[in-house]
Amino acid sequence: MSRRGVSAAITTVLAVTLGAGASSVTAAAAPLPAAVTATAPVSYPASNDLPVAVGKTGFLLPARMDGKQVLQWTRFADGSVTTIDAPVGDSTGTDVVMTGRGTSPARSLVLQLRDMAPGGGTVTMDLRPINATYVKAVSKDTILAQVTKTDGTVELHLVTSTGGALTQRKVEGVPAGAQNIRSTPARDGSVLLSYTLQDGTSWERELAMVDLAAAKAAPVHRLAYYPGQPAFSATHLVWEDDMARGKVYARDRATGAETMIDFGLDEDQGMVVGLLDSWQLYGTWGTLEGSGTGDSRPRVPFTAKSLASGETVQLLDYAYGYVQPGPDNTLYVRGGSVEQGDGLFRISLGTDGKPVAQAVAVTGKPVALGYLGAWIPQPFDLASPIPLKWRLSRENADVDLRITHRATGKSFSKTLHLYSESAGSEYYYGDNTFGIRWAQVAAESQMGKDAEVGAYDWSFTARPQNGVGPAVEASGSFTAVKNASSPHDLDWDGGPDLLARDAQGVLWRVDTEYSTGTKTLTENYSTAQVGPGWGIYDRIETIGGVGGGGAADFVARDKNGYLWLYDVTGTGYAAKIAARKQIGGGWNTYTQLSGGADLTGDGRPDLVAVDKAGALWFYKGTGNVSAPFAARKKIGTGGWGIYNQITATGNIGGASGGDLIARDKDGVLWLYLGRGDGTFTARKQVGGGWGAYTDTIGIGDANHDGRPDLFAYGPDKTAYFYAGTGDYRKPFAPRVASAVLTDQPAYNHVS
Repeated sequence: MSRRGVSAAITTVLAVTLGAGASSVTAAAAPLPAAVTATAPVSYPASNDLPVAVGKTGFLLPARMDGKQVLQWTRFADGSVTTIDAPVGDSTGTDVVMTGRGTSPARSLVLQLRDMAPGGGTVTMDLRPINATYVKAVSKDTILAQVTKTDGTVELHLVTSTGGALTQRKVEGVPAGAQNIRSTPARDGSVLLSYTLQDGTSWERELAMVDLAAAKAAPVHRLAYYPGQPAFSATHLVWEDDMARGKVYARDRATGAETMIDFGLDEDQGMVVGLLDSWQLYGTWGTLEGSGTGDSRPRVPFTAKSLASGETVQLLDYAYGYVQPGPDNTLYVRGGSVEQGDGLFRISLGTDGKPVAQAVAVTGKPVALGYLGAWIPQPFDLASPIPLKWRLSRENADVDLRITHRATGKSFSKTLHLYSESAGSEYYYGDNTFGIRWAQVAAESQMGKDAEVGAYDWSFTARPQNGVGPAVEASGSFTAVKNASSPHDLDWDGGPDLLARDAQGVLWRVDTEYSTGTKTLTENYSTAQVGPGWGIYDRIETIGGVGGGGAADFVARDKNGYLWLYDVTGTGYAAKIAARKQIGGGWNTYTQLSGGADLTGDGRPDLVAVDKAGALWFYKGTGNVSAPFAARKKIGTGGWGIYNQITATGNIGGASGGDLIARDKDGVLWLYLGRGDGTFTARKQVGGGWGAYTDTIGIGDANHDGRPDLFAYGPDKTAYFYAGTGDYRKPFAPRVASAVLTDQPAYNHVS
């Protein structure tokens, strides 16, 4: 049956009273009956794809390969995957699956019945000669099909392939004029049909049991609405009212007694419904991640209710899709629980006769809401548009946030309701990340308006909107400053930017961010062109915000020795680069330039340069865009000419000031610890092999741990991220490969 308008982001557990004397217990992973063999769960794709079919030895999923839709069978025994070149399929509740090439099973006129068990065969049926359309496969060689006769009437037939030839038997008892015939998978030699009948100007729906051996249908119940997800056992029928969502029905086949549970859900909140012997299964339809709408409506966990005693057993925290009948009196459902994770679950009767849920294939996604870390620049500039950000394992949460200034005790509190659909919550930044800008804090609190520098403490409690799993708590702190310089962030969005020039002289800006998952630098947005004509410069260097704060600026030296300043205004989303301003001439006396680090602790970025005689010079930042540097000061006499690259890194060694690294002609890297006055201590060797890079760049604190980091780019379009450690004895953690710039044309200059 087609499900319309599903995927409500479902929430908080709905307490449902099922009658006096009913008890509720939780069934996680009780022992399985002897008929079902428990094996370790295999892998399930991380997507929310629903199984097309499930059998004794595996399950069938849709997939895309080489741009086309295919089906893939995964074996329970070892997780091996068999790809079937067909776009659609259907289930029999066994290892036999139907596959076809139509846009749906019913539109597949040439189909295959494939036995996916080891050694199983394939039966091909061409329904065109008999003018038939597929309804349901009921065995390895037989299907139910609607056959249009020469007089235009339509009958339901059992069509069997014998030696390649098709034989037919009419299913007696199906009323003439029955339309929209649907069938459950076969169980114990029977199927349950549902179809519509016209009575005058109105339509009615009917359920009928079909004895496959006798090819005879017997109507069992007539309804005024469409029965969603009907299922049957030896004792009962169950279904959902597909028009009035939240109503599930059960009918005793022996007595005809009917019961209904109304969960009081909204129209677009569907149910997942099933039946295992005399246990009715139901739960609100919804994925772990929700629909992105921030839906907090009541949710019903996937539950089994005894139609004999009224006892209930919670099987899963959530379920969605359809309940798939399986072999040996089992059912399968897509869903998850905090204890077993997210994936495909087998529902069977335990040794105590109660249903249990056992994970047979898992995605590896955590079900309990988890805190994945803070994303707060250190120090945090209260004047910046960069938000304070935190990351959760999923987005569908409501967050009670509190920020307190440690010295004064003043605080700000707010509940952030997260969602991504349409324009999205103003506090949601994608990738399960939420946050708040200081301008928003200031707009809503006096503490934010009167923000003071110093230490702030933050804490929050995040509550799952769908009620799946417990709330999660987190806390931490940050140091706030005002008008801090951003060493390498041109658009002022909290992530370092790179400037890269190609062989044609075109300059590009690459916006990056740190990935907590891969622990390396990644590209945030597509590479943006700054413009052509940058081949006139032999040196381009990002130098931090020379105006005393804000987005990073950069300088460029032309071939006549003139140094030019490019003042950059960052908005948090884009970088506006002003027309160049000349700083002065004579800069061609230097073989090396590096800037962006604060070497004196005054909050302003400084510049260092090595001249042709091997002397090191210091240019103190002034905070004035019109005259960004004070008169130069010699801080190293001779000897610096042995280096072919110097890089100002910020304080990577844990001393009192910004540091400098220098690479000699043998590729050995040396660390010079800053004293905090624009001078350095004696060098310390970092290690060899750094000659593999054409550019090493002090990018600032990319991973927001309070320590500046390094990015290295090689001539073969290789790139690596080096996290700063804060320890001068080992200033960098082991390198991690980065994809930044590696899929682009080779660049001849990166800064």
